[in-house]
Amino acid sequence: MNSTVAQLKNRFQQALVAAFGNDYAEADPMLLPASNPKFGDYQSNAALSLAKKLGQPPRAIAEHIIKHIDVNDICQPPVVAGAGFINFTLKPAYLEAQVNAILADSRLGVATAKNPQRVVVDFSSPNIAKEMHVGHLRSTIIGDCIARILEFRGHDVLRLNHVGDWGTQFGMLIAYLREAYPAALTTQNALDLGDLVALYRQAKQRFDEDEEFKETARQEVVRLQAGAEDARRAWQLLCEQSRREFQQIYDLLDVYLTERGESFYNPLLPAVVEDLDKLGLLVEDSGAKCVFLDGFTNKAGEPLPLIVQKSDGGYNYATTDLAALRYRIQQDGANRIIYVTDAGQTNHFAQVFQVARRACWIPDDVDVVHVTFGLVLGEGGKKLKTRSGETVRLRDLLDEAIASARADIETRLKEDLRQETEEFIDHVATVVGISAVKYADLSQNRNSNYVFSYDKMLALQGNTAPYMLYAYVRTQGISRHQKMASSSASLPVDRNERGDIGFGKLSGNGKVLLQEDTELVLAKHLLQLNEVLSELEVELLPNRLCQYLYELSGKFNKFYEECPVLEAEEPQRTSRLLLCDVTARTLKLGLSLLGIPVLERM
Repeated sequence: MNSTVAQLKNRFQQALVAAFGNDYAEADPMLLPASNPKFGDYQSNAALSLAKKLGQPPRAIAEHIIKHIDVNDICQPPVVAGAGFINFTLKPAYLEAQVNAILADSRLGVATAKNPQRVVVDFSSPNIAKEMHVGHLRSTIIGDCIARILEFRGHDVLRLNHVGDWGTQFGMLIAYLREAYPAALTTQNALDLGDLVALYRQAKQRFDEDEEFKETARQEVVRLQAGAEDARRAWQLLCEQSRREFQQIYDLLDVYLTERGESFYNPLLPAVVEDLDKLGLLVEDSGAKCVFLDGFTNKAGEPLPLIVQKSDGGYNYATTDLAALRYRIQQDGANRIIYVTDAGQTNHFAQVFQVARRACWIPDDVDVVHVTFGLVLGEGGKKLKTRSGETVRLRDLLDEAIASARADIETRLKEDLRQETEEFIDHVATVVGISAVKYADLSQNRNSNYVFSYDKMLALQGNTAPYMLYAYVRTQGISRHQKMASSSASLPVDRNERGDIGFGKLSGNGKVLLQEDTELVLAKHLLQLNEVLSELEVELLPNRLCQYLYELSGKFNKFYEECPVLEAEEPQRTSRLLLCDVTARTLKLGLSLLGIPVLERM
C-alpha cells in the first residue's frame, strides 16, 4: 500500500514536469505535515525553493503547479497561501478507504522493505564476571527495539551480544581464585555472581598493587590463550556462571540475543595484523603496531595512532572490533551493521571504521552505523549511583520498578474497592514496572541524558507506559462484555463500556465512516504508522515511535470522550467500533515494537 505522502509526492513531481519540463522531474516536493490544522493536512514550500531557479515569484510558481496537479481522488482542491505555500487537505472519503484497507490488513498498512537486508545489531554486551548495571540498560533496550522494528520491516536481523569474555581480567581473576577460592575454578555454581564480583574487585586491587601477582596474572592469560586444560575449564565455569545471571535479566526484559563474545574472534586477530601490514597501513611505534589516523590528534596536536598489537604481542579492543567487523561482513553477509553503545565510545568506533575503510574491508554497499546514547542520571542530574556511591545493579533497578508498580496498583485497588487475585497483581505489576522502565528510556531522544524517576515513569498521565497501557485497556473495555446492573448506581458506569460485543464479532460488511472532527483526526493519525516506521528504519530513533503512540492515545481518548460508541445508531455504531479496533491493534503493534506487552485489564 502506497503511503499518502508517497502518493502526494509522486503526483507533485508529475505536476512539476508538466508545468516546467523534465529538468524538474527530481525536484524535491518539500512536502511535510501541516504545522497547523487550519492549513490542512500537508504543506509544500517547493515553490519558494524554485523561485530563484525559475526566475519567477514563488506564489506564481505555486499557482502554476496546482493547475497541473491531479490529486482529486486524495484531496480537496489544493490552496495557495501566503508567499507561495501549497496546502493539501485530505478528503474524508479517501481517509475512509485507507482506514478500511488497513483494517483488513494484518500489518495495518505497514509495508515490508523493498530491499530486505542482512542486518547485524550489536547491543547489550556485558562483561563476564561482572554484574549487569544501569549502564547496560540503554544499550539493551534501545538495541532490542531497533532489532524488533527492522525485523518487522522484513530484514534478516542477527542480534549479537558481544560480551567481554576474554583478556587480562581473566588471568587476574583466575590467579586470585587459585589462592582465595580454588573450588570456583573446578566446581559449577561454587560462587554466585555477586561473590564473584567482590572477588574480582579484590583481584583488581591486588593486580594494581602487587607486581608479583601482576606477573602471575599475565602468565595465567598466556596459559589460557595457549589452551591449558585447567585454565580453559576455569574460564568456562566463570562464563557459564555469568551467562545464567545475564539470562535472568534478559528473560525479565523479554530480550533475546545470540552470544558471540570477544573470545570468538581471538583466533582471527593475527590475520587482522598481518593483512594491515601487507596493505602498508601498519607503523611500529615504541614497539607497538599501529595505524595512524586522519583527523585524530593528541593534546600536543600530534597524529593519534590506533594500536592493533601491543609491544608485548598482545591485542586490544580495537583489534577485536576490526576482526568482528570483517567477520560480520565476510562471513555473516551483513549489509548493515549497527553498534548500540554509549556516546563515550564515539571516537573508538570512528577510528575502527576509518581503519576498516582504509583497508577496504567495508564495501560501498555495506552501511556501518554507531547508534549512540546518553547517560541515565539520578535526581539532581548526577550519574545514577547507590547511596554508597556504586553503580546501580540492573537487577535491583528492575526489581524496584516492579515493587513500585505493585505498591501503586495495591493503592489504586484499595481506593476503588476492587478485589483482585495475587496472580493478577503480580502479572500487572511486572508488566507495568518493566514497561515503565523501557518506555521512559525509549521515549527520550537516545542522544540525550535523562533523569531516572520511578514516580514519573509510573504516572498514569503524560508520555508514560501506564498511560499507553491504559489507553489500550480502554479499547478493550468497549469490546469486553460488561455485566453491570443498572441498579449499581454507586459505581460510575462509562457509557462506552456497557457493551457485550467483541471486535472479532463485528460484521464483515461494516465500514468506517468519518463524520466528526475527532474521528477524522484519529483516522489521519492511524494512517501515519507506515511512514513513522519507514523513517525510523533509517534514523534509528525509537522516541519517534513513542511520540506517535502517545499522540495516538491522546487522539483516541478525545474521540472516546466526545463520540458515543455503543449508544450510537447504525451504521455509526459499527464504524466507531471499527475505529476502536484499529486503534487497539495499532497500539498493540506499536508497543510490541518497543518490547512492551499489552494488558487486557489494569
